[in-house]
Amino acid sequence: MQEFLSFFETLPILYKALWIGGLITFFWILENLFSFYKKPYKKWKHATTNFLLLVLVLIVNSVFGLLLISVYQFTAQHQFGLLYLIDIPTWAKLILSILVLDFISQYFVHFLLHKVKWMWRLHITHHTDKHVDVTTGTRHHPLDFMIRETFALLTVILMGMPISFYLFYRMLTVPFTYFNHADIKLPLWFDKMLSYAIVSPNMHKFHHHYQLPWTDSNYGNVLSVWDRIFGTFVYENPEDIQYGLDSADHTDDEDFLFQLKAPFKTKQIKSLD
Repeated sequence: MQEFLSFFETLPILYKALWIGGLITFFWILENLFSFYKKPYKKWKHATTNFLLLVLVLIVNSVFGLLLISVYQFTAQHQFGLLYLIDIPTWAKLILSILVLDFISQYFVHFLLHKVKWMWRLHITHHTDKHVDVTTGTRHHPLDFMIRETFALLTVILMGMPISFYLFYRMLTVPFTYFNHADIKLPLWFDKMLSYAIVSPNMHKFHHHYQLPWTDSNYGNVLSVWDRIFGTFVYENPEDIQYGLDSADHTDDEDFLFQLKAPFKTKQIKSLD
């Protein structure tokens, strides 16, 4: 078990990049074969904006990676965190850490990004995308991503978890992120069945609907259980979904510079007034 976890601690950056690039390519191909979204759009132009935002996100991720090392050194030196207080096998500690990370650093922070006004200003860049596909999974304002990473670090401190636990979870979230954003149409019965355990493509599509209340639902990224427990789960007719944001009905969703400025564009985005 320890050898397996150590693999993620020493995983070269190139392998991580190949993991991300390979998954984006895989779901990109599936989108062309089993598309849900029927409106034509310039897929490469759309992807360029989202990939440019990904570059900024990766820079933020690198900075927080250095902070993660310092956090781990602190918790290990002071034996600080929940995992130091309980005597259970390593595999059980890993599962517990994954559950807590998925709840705090994915579901809970995502909920806050919708409910706290200043956070929503930063998160709006993710929701202005009118052509949700696999590349939308990379579409985050860098300040939005900083909030997410801060909650992840707080979770690591709370749990006192090894770096390997956190890195394993981060690698695990990548395919889920691209899977539930991908423009793919699964058989309805199969998608519904998946949504009882994980966030399925249809389930997350409702979250990207342009109007409330669907926009404020389905906050999960990996597990759907949190939405079901806290009453934020929605599953209606996926054919009624329309992407974008009614409070930001502009044509600049593919303008990289505009999206960086979007949190501060109170005149163009009504919900920021």
